Amino acid sequence: HITTKSGPQRALRGREKKKNGVEESMLYSELQCSEAIHKAVERMGFAEMTEVQEKTIPVMLAGRDVIAKAPTGTGKTCAFGIPVAEHIDPDLKAPQAVILAPTRELALQIGESFDAYGKYLKLRSTVIFGGVGQAPQVEAIRKGVDILIACPGRLNDLIGQGHIDLSDLEVFVLDEADRMLDMGFVRDVTRILDQLKHRRNLGMFSATISREVMDISWVYQRDPVEITVRPVEESKPDITQYRIDLDGREQKLDTIAALITHGPSPSATPRT
Repeated sequence: HITTKSGPQRALRGREKKKNGVEESMLYSELQCSEAIHKAVERMGFAEMTEVQEKTIPVMLAGRDVIAKAPTGTGKTCAFGIPVAEHIDPDLKAPQAVILAPTRELALQIGESFDAYGKYLKLRSTVIFGGVGQAPQVEAIRKGVDILIACPGRLNDLIGQGHIDLSDLEVFVLDEADRMLDMGFVRDVTRILDQLKHRRNLGMFSATISREVMDISWVYQRDPVEITVRPVEESKPDITQYRIDLDGREQKLDTIAALITHGPSPSATPRT
């Protein structure tokens, strides 16, 4: 359970998670969200939540701010993607969520994920980034989008030009926050955050939590739930090393051939 000042936040259908004393992963089927989300998740082949998903999704669905530290590859995109998709009102004709990413490659990956999450929700999302002409991006925004997946520089440019209005924004997510701030986007990020007067959720996701990330959290988040997912320690087998003292190249070649054929000799000195 995630306990906050407001009490446990689950947004899950209750069940005992422990079986024979072993903690079980939460199932997506237990998540209290729309049938469209369940259908999309099932189509994607997801059954069990990862740790960061299980800890984050119910909290963001409940409207809480989140600062989550989790290693790369643990499913952070889905952890914020499902709550974002669930909060969207398709009847509104303005951006309701912004996902900020440090690179175009990550932004495009997130965009593909939202295409999958929102397949049965009629969500409109688009990806905007610099280094390319802005005309197609502006046209997509003009037609109407619910979710903007953006790099900070181009997003600020289009806001400054009057193409984007964030007054109806509900959810703002910083993905790979540590990397984004390390790349020098601090002022771009804070310039955007200063405009969000009525947002509901502010989620920050990062592989590490630097001082700069915490500074953003202290200033802009409201009583955030802190989530930490530790890296899975790989089991390393015990390895015994051997030292064999040799003289000359020919003896080395003969010894290598013998090792390949027979393994180390009893006279070799083990080093552990």
